[in-house]
Amino acid sequence: MSNYKPTIGLEVHVELKTRTKMFCDCINDPDEKKPNTNVCPICLGHPGTLPFPNKKAIESIIKIGLALNGKPNDKFHFDRKNYFYPDLPKAYQISQAGEPIILGGTLRNIKINHIHLEEDAGKLIHDDVSGGTLVDFNRASVPLMELVTEPDIHTPEDAIAFMKDLQLIVRYLGVSDADLERGQMRADANISISETDELGTRAEIKNLNSFRSVFGAINYEIKRQAELLEKGEKIKQETRGWDDLRQKTISQRSKEESQDYRYFPEPDIPHFSIDAFDVERIKTEIPELPEAKLKRFEKEYNLSTDQARFLVEEIELAEYFEEAVSELQMINEKASISTLYNYLTSDLRGLMNQSGINLSDAVNDISSLKVTPQNLAYLAYQVDSNNITSRQAKDILKKMFETGSSAREIIENEKIGISDSSEIEAVVMAVIAENYVAVADYKKGKTASLQFLIGKAMGILKGRARPDELKEIFERNLNQF
Repeated sequence: MSNYKPTIGLEVHVELKTRTKMFCDCINDPDEKKPNTNVCPICLGHPGTLPFPNKKAIESIIKIGLALNGKPNDKFHFDRKNYFYPDLPKAYQISQAGEPIILGGTLRNIKINHIHLEEDAGKLIHDDVSGGTLVDFNRASVPLMELVTEPDIHTPEDAIAFMKDLQLIVRYLGVSDADLERGQMRADANISISETDELGTRAEIKNLNSFRSVFGAINYEIKRQAELLEKGEKIKQETRGWDDLRQKTISQRSKEESQDYRYFPEPDIPHFSIDAFDVERIKTEIPELPEAKLKRFEKEYNLSTDQARFLVEEIELAEYFEEAVSELQMINEKASISTLYNYLTSDLRGLMNQSGINLSDAVNDISSLKVTPQNLAYLAYQVDSNNITSRQAKDILKKMFETGSSAREIIENEKIGISDSSEIEAVVMAVIAENYVAVADYKKGKTASLQFLIGKAMGILKGRARPDELKEIFERNLNQF
């Protein structure tokens, strides 16, 4: 099997985050719990209705294309894609076949063929009680991006990496949440294998709605096709589905070609010129993208690649970090950013996870997150300046998280700080005097005894001393015995 070279192309669908649907004024909310609420005669395909394109959706596609180094097409139009399925009320889908909005582009050195805009279908809901199938048209005509790659992918890992990078980019652009669990992002994978550089007969795996299913389907299909060729059998060009329960692809139908859909230009929508859209303005709306932000974080904040990536992969976390760093540098330009990073990504994030708080929700509604970037920066500075210990800081942060009090208020009201050297020295001498067995063990070379003594002192001081300072004082005094 190792002699076969897999070739993979992806068709990635992403629902766009517009206020209204693609061709009508219905609210774009496919997650509406009450079925068939956000519907009208246009998105239900009633005779005599006329679609009118959503300009914001078209601009979103242009923005995505520019971010991916694509070229806006000088002219583009919509087409009718004709097929029958219960979730398609018109018996055709308004899509793009001949002239898409974006041509070309690259991501992770994978070439993009084009990006086009279409409308989503409704949602079929299978009722286990009645055994019937219901249709919810709240999702019908929601704006849907389709990005088609060239067959430049050769492993399931690369396919996943491509999709994750694309997901992050559309989130940074603000055009979609691209949440796979909510059906906002899904993919079809075209897979073939060959012993030469020529493409083999491909199978298309439809509607992969998780990274796990993308990986599993591609991996299984490569093995399935290799086994067929090993047995001297031919691979059929077909459409297959992914059975997540059995972890295998299942044949669904022979692969359709474009002629099977009888594409023709949508007669009710005029053709467009790119001049009708302010491309230069759209360019200025593109923010710093993930890859550029990652490199800047490495250079500007002296973070490792893994540290920078951890922040960049969550927009709200990166924004919170930068605001906190700005506050920290206003307090003291030489303060340690690494201390702040650790309290944000480890301690504060841990408290949030325990409480089930999502940072994106907390930032959108700042009252949900009671620890502000300013207060976290002040806390990190107090640790970095040796005014409080790490243990004290963790306790303070927990109180900040629970009450919304500032670090300054808690420190001043509770008179928290590191004890002076004379108090620490007195506690050390008392611990030595009261624990002669541990002292004797230490003198015999048992280093664990020193940690025991330090722990005793920390308990008495209630965290008001740094462990490294206690260690130095204990060693100095113990060596005198």
